[in-house]
Amino acid sequence: MTTSFEALLPGTERALVHRIAVAQSEGRAPSFVGAVVRDGELVWSGARSCVDGRAPDADTQFRIGSITKVFTAVLVMRLRDEGLLGLDDPLEQHLKATGVGEVTIAQLLGHSGGLAAETPGAWWERSSAELRPELADVLGQRPFLQTPGRHHHYSNPGYTLLGSLVEAVRGVTWEEALRREILEPLGMSRTTLAPVAPHAGGWAVHPWADVMLPEPLEDLGLMAPAGQLWSTAADLARFATFLAAGDERVLAEGSVAEMRAPASPAGEAEWEAGYGLGLQLLRKDGRTLVGHAGSLPGFLACLWVSVEDGLAGIALSNATSGPLTAAVAADLVRIVAEAEPRLPEPWRPLPEAEVDEELLALTGPWYWGTYAYVLRLVPERGVVLEPLSGVGRRAAFRAVPEGGWVGLNGYYAGEALRVVRRPDGGVSHLDLGSFVFTRKPYEPRDAVPGGVDEGGWRGL
Repeated sequence: MTTSFEALLPGTERALVHRIAVAQSEGRAPSFVGAVVRDGELVWSGARSCVDGRAPDADTQFRIGSITKVFTAVLVMRLRDEGLLGLDDPLEQHLKATGVGEVTIAQLLGHSGGLAAETPGAWWERSSAELRPELADVLGQRPFLQTPGRHHHYSNPGYTLLGSLVEAVRGVTWEEALRREILEPLGMSRTTLAPVAPHAGGWAVHPWADVMLPEPLEDLGLMAPAGQLWSTAADLARFATFLAAGDERVLAEGSVAEMRAPASPAGEAEWEAGYGLGLQLLRKDGRTLVGHAGSLPGFLACLWVSVEDGLAGIALSNATSGPLTAAVAADLVRIVAEAEPRLPEPWRPLPEAEVDEELLALTGPWYWGTYAYVLRLVPERGVVLEPLSGVGRRAAFRAVPEGGWVGLNGYYAGEALRVVRRPDGGVSHLDLGSFVFTRKPYEPRDAVPGGVDEGGWRGL
């Protein structure tokens, strides 16, 4: 078991141990590893095994399958941040002669490019990469199943294309870019393309009998950017910390936050789930989780991060099916969040330099028609506009040098908020993307679009 300076309470640890014990037993898994990250530290890890005295630990490698896609997405976002490509660029602009070049990079990242979910031919996860030596072999004769940009449709070949894009723009292999740009800066020395001891073996457990069969271990070749990697709970803890807060050596916090935002619509039956730029999104137990699940023959894995709670849950198993690693990783986050909720930061007044009388005069109630809103000051001369009660559009805004603010989230992301003054210099109203917010509901002397009835407010 691994602990940090601020260890979990014994009762919390007992609940975590119980959860992975149930997962290993009911999922009939040869072995199972769970881990929890809190505020950037690996605060707990535990394991269960079918062999007494031979349980893996946080340094044991498991294959992580499609969690690999998040690493590929980070490499692409780095290229964007360096100005080497744009997310709305068609693939053809940077990777020639694929036959699917009209698909944009953003569509590939968010699985809305309309490409098939799998490769043609033999089951690619259990067959030799020699069967798919070229991109044409990965895409096949019918690469598109849907119109690009219209729907979310998960595509493994799409991430093969992104890996090839990284190689084309960087001029090095995907493996070299991964090692140099992500693994080394984050200290993930136990994350590799091929297994390095100690590592778990992959097993298939018979669905109706307690017997096992070893799964073949295949190098995925061109499909590697979609699911090749091996990693450990300890290394994934470092990656979880990066996904929560960014790391200037790899990708700035703002760019990681962009990856965590929904990028494509969820399927009809998946209203509680979505996909960002390389990250799966899930609403569960009243919190938002970001991360990814992964599977390859013999292995199941999942990493979930709750940025708001400062927590991450990791679940790894060496079984083809059975253990519900995605549910377990979410439960590990929930157990700690409920047993030891995050302490809020102490309240502190704003720095003196960020407050002036003009800003203070803008705070308080404002009305969009008859909807009551309130404007509050936040650090760095920003503001938050939110409903006074009930439901409505809430957004934070940052100050801009030319005056006013720009929306940071929600419906008003990117929209301009500005103060409109009367000829005498007094404040008339707030303009938010053409919406008028006045100090009183339908104030006659303010510039309310369409005017205000001269008869004023009246009874029946």
